Amino acid sequence: MILDIRYDFQRSERIGILEAIWGQDKNIDQLKRVTKSLLSKNKMAFITRIDKKKAKILLGLYPKAKFYEEANCLTIGINSNKVNTNKKIAIISGGSSDLTVTLEAKIALEIYGVICETFIDVGVAGLHRLFKQLDEINKYDILIVCAGMEGALATVIGGLLPQPIIAVPVSVGYGVSKNGETALKSMLSSCSPGITVMNIDNGYGAAMAALRIIRCT
Repeated sequence: MILDIRYDFQRSERIGILEAIWGQDKNIDQLKRVTKSLLSKNKMAFITRIDKKKAKILLGLYPKAKFYEEANCLTIGINSNKVNTNKKIAIISGGSSDLTVTLEAKIALEIYGVICETFIDVGVAGLHRLFKQLDEINKYDILIVCAGMEGALATVIGGLLPQPIIAVPVSVGYGVSKNGETALKSMLSSCSPGITVMNIDNGYGAAMAALRIIRCT
């Protein structure tokens, strides 16, 4: 049985955000069908959590597609629904192990034309690294903070800087880190007031939260 994929073509007009395609649990035939449907309507295809094998097949069909291997994301076409803003977003990560989630957020913002910059490996295990970057980070309007282990980076930054902070727990860490559950609970329990917390590894969701803030300012 072939299951129909009902892409939400009106989402962009309704809330200003196009529907991302979750690539991890879709087979290549499903990805081919939804991509073909989008491109036939001159819509951009943005696929998250896609592996190299599936991406290679789509790249063969669409030579102008772009595969961001470190982020497990693939784009085909151009997003015509860009955001006209001078707001800038900093995406901060505790360590290089958080890179996939960090880059997913970055790519998701860049397809809307939003200026963003990554600050990698400034975790709490070496606070001097964060302090060296703090003045530069403070130049940005919204901060997305990705961290695994105990997820303390979001709380530290929340106690130092006033911008809206979107925290993303990452599923890295030993034993009781429990694939990001400890970081998630730590961020939800943060004593820095006003931090927004996403689900584990949800870099795309963090980017869309930032986009919603931008559209309302």
